[in-house]
Amino acid sequence: MQPISGLSRIAERYDVVLCDVWGVIHNGRESFPAACDALAVFQAERGPVVLISNAPRPSAAVHDQLRQFGVPGAAWSGFVSSGDATRALLVERAPGPVWRLGPERDAPLYEGLGLEFADLEGADFICCTGPFNDDVETPEDYRERLQFAADKGMEFICANPDLVVQRGDTLIYCAGALAALYAELGGKVTMAGKPYGPIYERSLFEAEKLTGQPIDRARVLCIGDGINTDVKGANGQNLDCLYIASGIHAAEGDAADLLKAAGVHAAWSLAGLVW
Repeated sequence: MQPISGLSRIAERYDVVLCDVWGVIHNGRESFPAACDALAVFQAERGPVVLISNAPRPSAAVHDQLRQFGVPGAAWSGFVSSGDATRALLVERAPGPVWRLGPERDAPLYEGLGLEFADLEGADFICCTGPFNDDVETPEDYRERLQFAADKGMEFICANPDLVVQRGDTLIYCAGALAALYAELGGKVTMAGKPYGPIYERSLFEAEKLTGQPIDRARVLCIGDGINTDVKGANGQNLDCLYIASGIHAAEGDAADLLKAAGVHAAWSLAGLVW
């Protein structure tokens, strides 16, 4: 992994950027202006930026949130979310019924799918977008309910493989942490989003629509701060990765050591995304 001083140092190598959102261009409260500027310059000089997010909502439902955080439209051209990939899984399982585990803000995930909802005892499977109240709850708050579901053999669809995400200066639990507990309890977990293949195929298809031509995967750069999502996902797709060390793993130690311990690699590293 080679540290670089900015995206400008390697931009000419790439025609497309697939960029993580939370932790790279905003922190859940406000945008990072330097990161947004870097993506805007890449778009102006090189090619499209497709945001690739483990947000458990359809990508269109996240656009307003980006504007609220101050992420300019010039910083991106396309957006693919874990919610988009999850909806494809849910359509295959309609009408359910499903136990909907997650905050009310994720309701757009289910719109127009013809699903029936039920409490845990009456459901055929679970779809999880996170804890009901991620400000205070942890996976342990769900152990008893998840053990009940695992014992029944219920499938657990995880709409966001992230374990934690940064909200301001605080780390909060995501659906991936609940999925990890469910698997530990013996339950069957089905994942959407990074690091799994379908979200990358959707993102590359979006890039091809934007460029109007086939994409050379050797000229695609993934940017992200999640070792087990962004870096692992890029490795699985044989795509170059620029690791952002100031994100969710910033307090855990040296970036090179962290990636080595996880068995993944990044071509490049930056403390924070800048041009």
